[in-house]
Amino acid sequence: MDLGFLKPLYASQGPWASVYVETTRATEDAQQIQQLRNRTVASQLIDAGADAYAVRAVADRLAQEPVSAAPPGRALFAAGGEVLLDIPLARPPVSTEATWSVLPHLTPLAQLRGEEPSCLVAYIDRTGADLELHDGHRRMPVGETRGKEWQGRGHRSIPEDRYEWHYRNKVENAWNETADIIAAELVRQMPQTGAQLLILAGDARERRAVHDRLPVQLREAAVEIDSGSRSPGASRSVLDREISQVRETFARNRLDSVLERFRKGRGRPGEHRASTVDTGPGEAAEGVPAVVDALRTHQAATLLLTPDGSDAGRAVWIGPGADDVAVQRGQARAMGVEKPVQARADDALLRSAVAAGCEVLVVPESMPGPAGGLGAVLRWTM
Repeated sequence: MDLGFLKPLYASQGPWASVYVETTRATEDAQQIQQLRNRTVASQLIDAGADAYAVRAVADRLAQEPVSAAPPGRALFAAGGEVLLDIPLARPPVSTEATWSVLPHLTPLAQLRGEEPSCLVAYIDRTGADLELHDGHRRMPVGETRGKEWQGRGHRSIPEDRYEWHYRNKVENAWNETADIIAAELVRQMPQTGAQLLILAGDARERRAVHDRLPVQLREAAVEIDSGSRSPGASRSVLDREISQVRETFARNRLDSVLERFRKGRGRPGEHRASTVDTGPGEAAEGVPAVVDALRTHQAATLLLTPDGSDAGRAVWIGPGADDVAVQRGQARAMGVEKPVQARADDALLRSAVAAGCEVLVVPESMPGPAGGLGAVLRWTM
């Protein structure tokens, strides 16, 4: 999961109110249930020591919520008397949770927002392509690409005369140029949108031609699907289901791949060890001290997190900077932090991961992951 969208959150100073609530209501007493939930949130924040400004900001935001809200849940983060981020969740939380802490409590967000990657979808035909960004919560148009205009395009019949070969050649050249234009636009758009997955929809022949023109790295992140059309009024239900399946498969395969690299590179909890097989940078850090060190030095390529692991709530010492994190208070002081304060290990490591652009993957309890629930796959070894 890419948590880069959370970077602006850390531009503000805490302490933070972090709230996770269910929002789907389809019963007759929905309004009453919503009011009880809002009171529960306020009570939990007050009990946790939240200031009156944060409690009021959260209460006001929740009071504005429609009874029949679309997303299953919401996550709210408030500081300085203002709700700074309000995020829809892919799954509702098991129960209402409201905390008050020195850092935003992001572990439930990583778990509930969903692992499915954002994807760039290209609807392709012989005249060009429409591009949309899907992030699991909404579809957003990001551009349109038009191919080379030629007067012969659009004709379905082939002239039966001596110019037939010339006609076919013109049509083929026009399409080849259009496919080149679409492929070049996809290469440009992928890094700009931050999408991890490229989905090619539309006419089979045309999308295959675009796929073959993509550079190798992007081609490996591209998937062709049969649904989807540029035609106005085209059905979206089948397309949305197919895109959802592709995203789920991608996320599952990604987690399996990273966990395999982690297992090959892991040593004893708390130490780094080089992989014994040729897996590139597939080395691992496991346990709070090693993972803290890997995140602080930007060695970590992927942070692995089991939300209910025993190490997630372990206390570490932090300073104002994202890299100001240490296992012991004396270590934090030695790093130049004048007034270290305690924070949860998972919150501190997620702050470092967001700042460094480190990927974060949630490991379900049903899968074997890092001991204690915290681990990392490294970019390099010291």
